[in-house]
This record gives sequence, structure tokens and C-alpha cells, in this order.
Amino acid sequence: MATVELRFSALPEHVRTARLVAAAVARRAGVDEAVLDEVRLAVGEACSRAVGLHQGAGTTAPVKVVLIEEEKQFSIEVGDEAPRSAPGERAPGGSAHEVDAETEEDEMGLAVISGLVDDVEVTAGEHGGLIRMTWPTTPPATALA
Repeated sequence: MATVELRFSALPEHVRTARLVAAAVARRAGVDEAVLDEVRLAVGEACSRAVGLHQGAGTTAPVKVVLIEEEKQFSIEVGDEAPRSAPGERAPGGSAHEVDAETEEDEMGLAVISGLVDDVEVTAGEHGGLIRMTWPTTPPATALA
């Protein structure tokens, strides 16, 4: 199992770098060329979401992206350290309108990711969240001598 880990400051300008790295590693792992645009878009959406959550929560920790190459699949985990409050609980200093807008934007981002990736797991808690996306891979063709 080969793993690449990327950490970046929660700034929008770093999302493009994460997308490029994810696409390059996915290609090397054997993800079908026709799916690479979906990988780029899904990683961009997940990283943009994590950046937004970090900035909204005032979290200075980096966003973490882990690219995992396994025997027949390739997974990308995008982790954030933005704490989540219980449903219906308002973040300190946030109005109900701001909380509703943030929740709606968050749900829209997750819907986009779910539309791009068949195998998605989303977890969140008081210490942050994780989006795990998985794609099948094809083994590299062996050269015939």
C-alpha cells in the first residue's frame, strides 16, 4: 500500500495544488483516464469545503489530504480540524441566518462530491471531519517479451 500525504494551510490558493497532486497520484495508481476529471473536481470540492470550514471556525491547523493506493482501489481522504456543533446548536457569535447559509453551502458541496464519486464516506465530530472517496483501479499492463 503506497501512501502520499499532503498538508496545506487553509487558503483557497492551495486547493489547486491539491487537485493537481491528486490527479497525478491517481493516474499513477491506475485510475481510469476517463475518471481523472472527476477525481480532480471531487478533490477540489472536498478541499474547498475543508478550507471554508477552517476559515469559518478560525482554525489554524492545516487541511490534510491522504492519497492511498491499494491493490484494486485508490482512495483520497480529505480531513479538516474544524469542530462541528450539534444539530440546531448555533456557533458562538453566528446568527441563525449565517448558520443556515453555511449549512446549505456545506450540503451543496457534499451533494456535488456524491454526484462525482460512487463510493464516498463522510464523518464529522467535535474534532473535525473526514471525507473518504474511493475509485477502482486497473492493474498496469505488463509488457510481453
